[in-house]
Amino acid sequence: MAGPSDPHAPRSHQHRGRPGSEPASRAGSGDGRGRISRSGHRTPSGGGRSGSSRRPGSRSYRSRRRFPLANSGRRLRILIGLVTLALVLLLGRAFQLQALESQSYAVAAAKQMTRTQELLPTRGEIVDRNGRVLATSEAAVRIIADPSIIATNGVDPRLTLTASQQAAAQAAPHAIATVLAKYLGGSPNDYLTFLTAKQPNSSKWSMYQVVKTRVPAWTYVQIANELAKGGEVDGHKVSSWYGIHKEDDPIRVYPAGSVASNIVGFMRANGNGGGGLEYTLNNSLSGVPGRESYEVAAYGRIPLGNSTLTPAVNGTSYTLTIDSEMQLLAQNAIAAQVKATAAKSGTAIVMNVKTGEVLAMATTPGFDPNNMAKANLDELGNAAVTSPYEPGSVEKVLTMATLADQGLVTADTHVVVPPRIASGGGYIHDVYAHGTVNMTARGVIANSSNIGMTELSRTMSKQSFVDHLRAFGLGQPTGIGLPGESGGYVPSVNMPDYTRDQISFGQGISVTAIQMAAAVAAVANGGVYNPPTILKSAVDGSGNPVALPTPEPRRVVSQQAASQVLDMMESVITQIGGGTREIPNYRMAGKSGTAEIASDGAKNGYTASFVGVAPVENPQILVYVVINKPIHGTEGGVIAVPVVKQLMQLALPRYGVAPSTTPARVEPLTFK
Repeated sequence: MAGPSDPHAPRSHQHRGRPGSEPASRAGSGDGRGRISRSGHRTPSGGGRSGSSRRPGSRSYRSRRRFPLANSGRRLRILIGLVTLALVLLLGRAFQLQALESQSYAVAAAKQMTRTQELLPTRGEIVDRNGRVLATSEAAVRIIADPSIIATNGVDPRLTLTASQQAAAQAAPHAIATVLAKYLGGSPNDYLTFLTAKQPNSSKWSMYQVVKTRVPAWTYVQIANELAKGGEVDGHKVSSWYGIHKEDDPIRVYPAGSVASNIVGFMRANGNGGGGLEYTLNNSLSGVPGRESYEVAAYGRIPLGNSTLTPAVNGTSYTLTIDSEMQLLAQNAIAAQVKATAAKSGTAIVMNVKTGEVLAMATTPGFDPNNMAKANLDELGNAAVTSPYEPGSVEKVLTMATLADQGLVTADTHVVVPPRIASGGGYIHDVYAHGTVNMTARGVIANSSNIGMTELSRTMSKQSFVDHLRAFGLGQPTGIGLPGESGGYVPSVNMPDYTRDQISFGQGISVTAIQMAAAVAAVANGGVYNPPTILKSAVDGSGNPVALPTPEPRRVVSQQAASQVLDMMESVITQIGGGTREIPNYRMAGKSGTAEIASDGAKNGYTASFVGVAPVENPQILVYVVINKPIHGTEGGVIAVPVVKQLMQLALPRYGVAPSTTPARVEPLTFK
């Protein structure tokens, strides 16, 4: 029997099918069509290499029936469906981005390429009545470090740094720190923290670090120039050190130093006023910041990019009623007397009687606003407006004016003054022992008799007394515009009789120095009260006038009543003190005050004071001096008078007040 390789075997048996498969000729479909196999046999189209692949029951056949992938139409439809789905998704996303979320994405993109910076306004100046600058701002800067730039020494981080650029970048922090230490002080290590800072909770470099504030502009120019010179690293020249820039940060300076510092005030580290007018006028002095926005790219500002500019509005500048030279004289005079009497503190006020303008308001101890590090916290205020005290016998001027206004007394009214007078379960005495004395009302003021004043005050109602005291500005802030002003204290009309007795000679009430000065000035001004003022004029940042509040004067007592009291006050100068209280060429009127300070029921020193007005014929200037807790001397008529005389003699000719043309009056202090 012939084998498969027998050349004589029938040709039909030499097909190349798999072992055990049927000949291709027998597996045909019988339609006479097919393809020629490699063995030369024709096979039907669509048939496999072996007949077994076409068996209906075979695995291959079943797979093709279940997944007819050979169907090109079906595959095309699936492909088209997938492409259509992808297009729908892409179009939907495009619609979402361009129609629904376009605005938010545009805003986000704009933010990423827009930089906004605040433009600082120039803080307004404060000048005295003669234009001398008391507070102004000088150009200064805030030095800013950008560690993200320092880390590459200005090379775009998207680029690959060369070996020399890497060396420069590594050397940059220490090189920059060395320059900063040279001009700002300290050591380079003090600045490395700022120059190599990372963003919070991130490994990325910070882009903004405040190195130092309020650096003089010239100092920054020196720093910038030296950084621009670069240096040398590993034998390679570094053209410049990058990553340091500036922002405006003006310095507030006070050319007059401590002169009027209690009035002008000072600035806090946060750039806001911390005391005086710097505090109360802070908003108007500060102005309104501006804003600049512009487009930036990786290498900085885009020259022709979009930009918006809202200019800053500079602050309002103020002219004070204060005369800085008179203020300096007052400060020196009160400081010398406080030192001479070993007192705790002192105040001196010089005022224009006709207008209520404060020409000087000196307090001691004081401070230098240019050197706040050395300032004592207790010395930063202004005792003339913040520290109430019992005025003592200076208050008798107001009591007597109230009596005269009601027609209850004239300068020559007779008052029988006993050695003492009962009041509130005790007795009122005068500061000196005496028997029964027949005094005129003028004598009561000249001799500062508490007993005589008590007797006279009992002739008027408590209601009238309280009303007049409040009309004189007591018991309420004057509204002068300085921070922390106290209103003092005036009892109600329901006060007991002994309180009314005490108030008549300056106890049982509290006042501030500015209140008392303005009240006595009203008497000197013919009975018309001018609220004290310290602001004379103002202009806005463009130089246009700014309207200031103008308090209205008010009549408190009649012209006749004021004239009678001024007569009484002149006797304090001419007939008490043996002529030591008089000043050359001018008639002056005055009144002393000495009040015992009580604390927790115990004596705690004295408040000594004296007020003077001149010239008597037509009062123009008032000087009021208060010395708190003196040790060497306690009476205002002794330790406060010298300061009043000194300042009055300086002020009258300084402000062009003509000397008196009539002699001082010497009228009876007693009667028979």
